[in-house]
Amino acid sequence: MTESILVSVPGNALREEVGELDGVEFLEWDMSGPPPVDTIDIVIQPYMDGTARLANLTGVTTRLVQSQSIGYDGVGDVLPAGHLFANASTVHETSTAELTLALILASQRGIPQFVRAADEGRWAPARLESLADRTVLLLGYGGVGKAIEDRLLPFETKVVRVASRARSDERGPIHDLDDLPELLPEADIVVVGVPLTEATTKLVDEHFLAVMRDGSLLVNIARGQVADTDAILRHAESGRLRFALDVTDPEPLPDGHPLFSFPNVLISPHVGGASTAMLPRMARLVRDQVERMRRGDEPANIVLRS
Repeated sequence: MTESILVSVPGNALREEVGELDGVEFLEWDMSGPPPVDTIDIVIQPYMDGTARLANLTGVTTRLVQSQSIGYDGVGDVLPAGHLFANASTVHETSTAELTLALILASQRGIPQFVRAADEGRWAPARLESLADRTVLLLGYGGVGKAIEDRLLPFETKVVRVASRARSDERGPIHDLDDLPELLPEADIVVVGVPLTEATTKLVDEHFLAVMRDGSLLVNIARGQVADTDAILRHAESGRLRFALDVTDPEPLPDGHPLFSFPNVLISPHVGGASTAMLPRMARLVRDQVERMRRGDEPANIVLRS
């Protein structure tokens, strides 16, 4: 007999994408209020701004709490005891890597200034930076970092990898954070993709930016708090560095914030994973978690046991 599994979804779109599963019952709960029942096998967290709502799991028995994001900063401070928490690894890596390459190419090849000129009805040719033959430093080498590297290499770049610990793989050395002072001055482009932790909060500070090469590009697709906004503002205003930011601190960036005013700063509104690839990939992950539960296997992507 097929085991009955109860899954809560935050909205109908994901429910429809998952489709009918034999022996699976769905209920809609966005976690913004009290739970509709006191036992739910799989609770799927809302995609954005759902961390505080995890507190509403107090008194609820679950077998899995499934995030729709890769990052899980702050979850450990809110999630009540007694839950398994899984992130959405495999869902967002490709789209985030796509956006990263788009930000890099737009910044290097001057797409924003061409768009501004076209809006003014002007023809404005310019010889700008290539991506080919540039040195790109990847700060953070998890699933997103690897996906970015896979897309950078065909552009004939030199990729330098930095992670929390030094190691090697088939592509060569992976440096640790202690090597940053020597590596940063050699990079034309720095991509920040580290998880937000106590150690990485404001990692990109005044000193970090000061040792970057003149004219180099910093791309942040991690979390806004990984960087010191005041330091970014100083270096943007001086014109010494260029920035492409999918995340900011604060976020959302308030209307009229100074960062919007600089021609050497390109901002996207935290949309790294927000593409048409997300929903089907998230549905695939949910179906996989259901099958694992039926087999008695441990869920995929467990990152916290509260």
